[in-house]
Amino acid sequence: MNDSEPVVPTATERGPRRGGPWAAAAFAAGVLGLLVALPLAAADRLPDPVATHWSGSRPDGSMSLTAAALFPAVIWLGLVALAAVVRRFRSRQAPGAPGAILAAGGVLLSGAQASIVHANLDRARWQDAASMDAWVILIVLTTGAAGLVTWLATRTPATGTAPTGPRGPVMTLPAGERVVWLSRASNVWMQLAAAVLGLGAAGTALAGATGLTPGHWSLTTTLAILALTVLACSSVQARVTTKGLDIGFGPFGWPRRHWSPADIGAARAERRTAAQAGGWGYRVNGLGTTLMLRGGDCLVVESRQGHRFAVSVDDAERGAALLDSLAERAKATTA
Repeated sequence: MNDSEPVVPTATERGPRRGGPWAAAAFAAGVLGLLVALPLAAADRLPDPVATHWSGSRPDGSMSLTAAALFPAVIWLGLVALAAVVRRFRSRQAPGAPGAILAAGGVLLSGAQASIVHANLDRARWQDAASMDAWVILIVLTTGAAGLVTWLATRTPATGTAPTGPRGPVMTLPAGERVVWLSRASNVWMQLAAAVLGLGAAGTALAGATGLTPGHWSLTTTLAILALTVLACSSVQARVTTKGLDIGFGPFGWPRRHWSPADIGAARAERRTAAQAGGWGYRVNGLGTTLMLRGGDCLVVESRQGHRFAVSVDDAERGAALLDSLAERAKATTA
């Protein structure tokens, strides 16, 4: 087997990161709203001024309620501007940096604002505010985790390789050579929905943690599960190698489904609409299972047992041709 691994050219990726700016905008707006709303929603239960700085376990600095609501919002707008500049001028060198800045900054400021509200809640004077020790540890850990997870999810840059060479229903594979076909797709509206659901979960969690509302943890859990489910179905990564087909869901490419060449009975490209699939996202109907992200070409794989799976990806015809060739090779090997 040759050491080289020829890449079967893929079509221009259909915006694997196209939904990113819109989801980031929704996240930025949501965090801004939380930062301002948290102290104002509790205004009748907070002293004015409120404690905003601690030395050890004791508060030693304060701000007016209005300043406490607006100051972190101004810092947040500065972080959003920084992330936009990094994305504009350093996206190739550090593709995951803008998302990590927003995620870490949003968690840090939202957590700090929630902790300030909690520490001052129902206190007569700002000097009587509660200790922040436990909150500081929690905020530091969640900030680091949010930044790391978002960086890992967004660090892969879009390649946007243009298609070259002939297209057709079959593909001749030179003996002993390895090949790879890659394609991605995403749905901006589903990414926005995931962002909105995630912000709803964060908002209800912070409101409950600060004591503003009774703990609605069932609602928080429901919103969080919905956000993760929609996010996992909002984008897809398809990869064909000599080992078969791998479909990765969501920004992390997980969960993942795999078909070996020996499992594949046939593969084809097929045009489908959301109406035919039964809607957007992960759908199951008479056509089989479909991950519908946009109308148009889908890569359809049928197992030898007759189970069908379709996914919205660009250059589906080339991917199907490669899979058919690999499946034929597997059949010849086992014959």
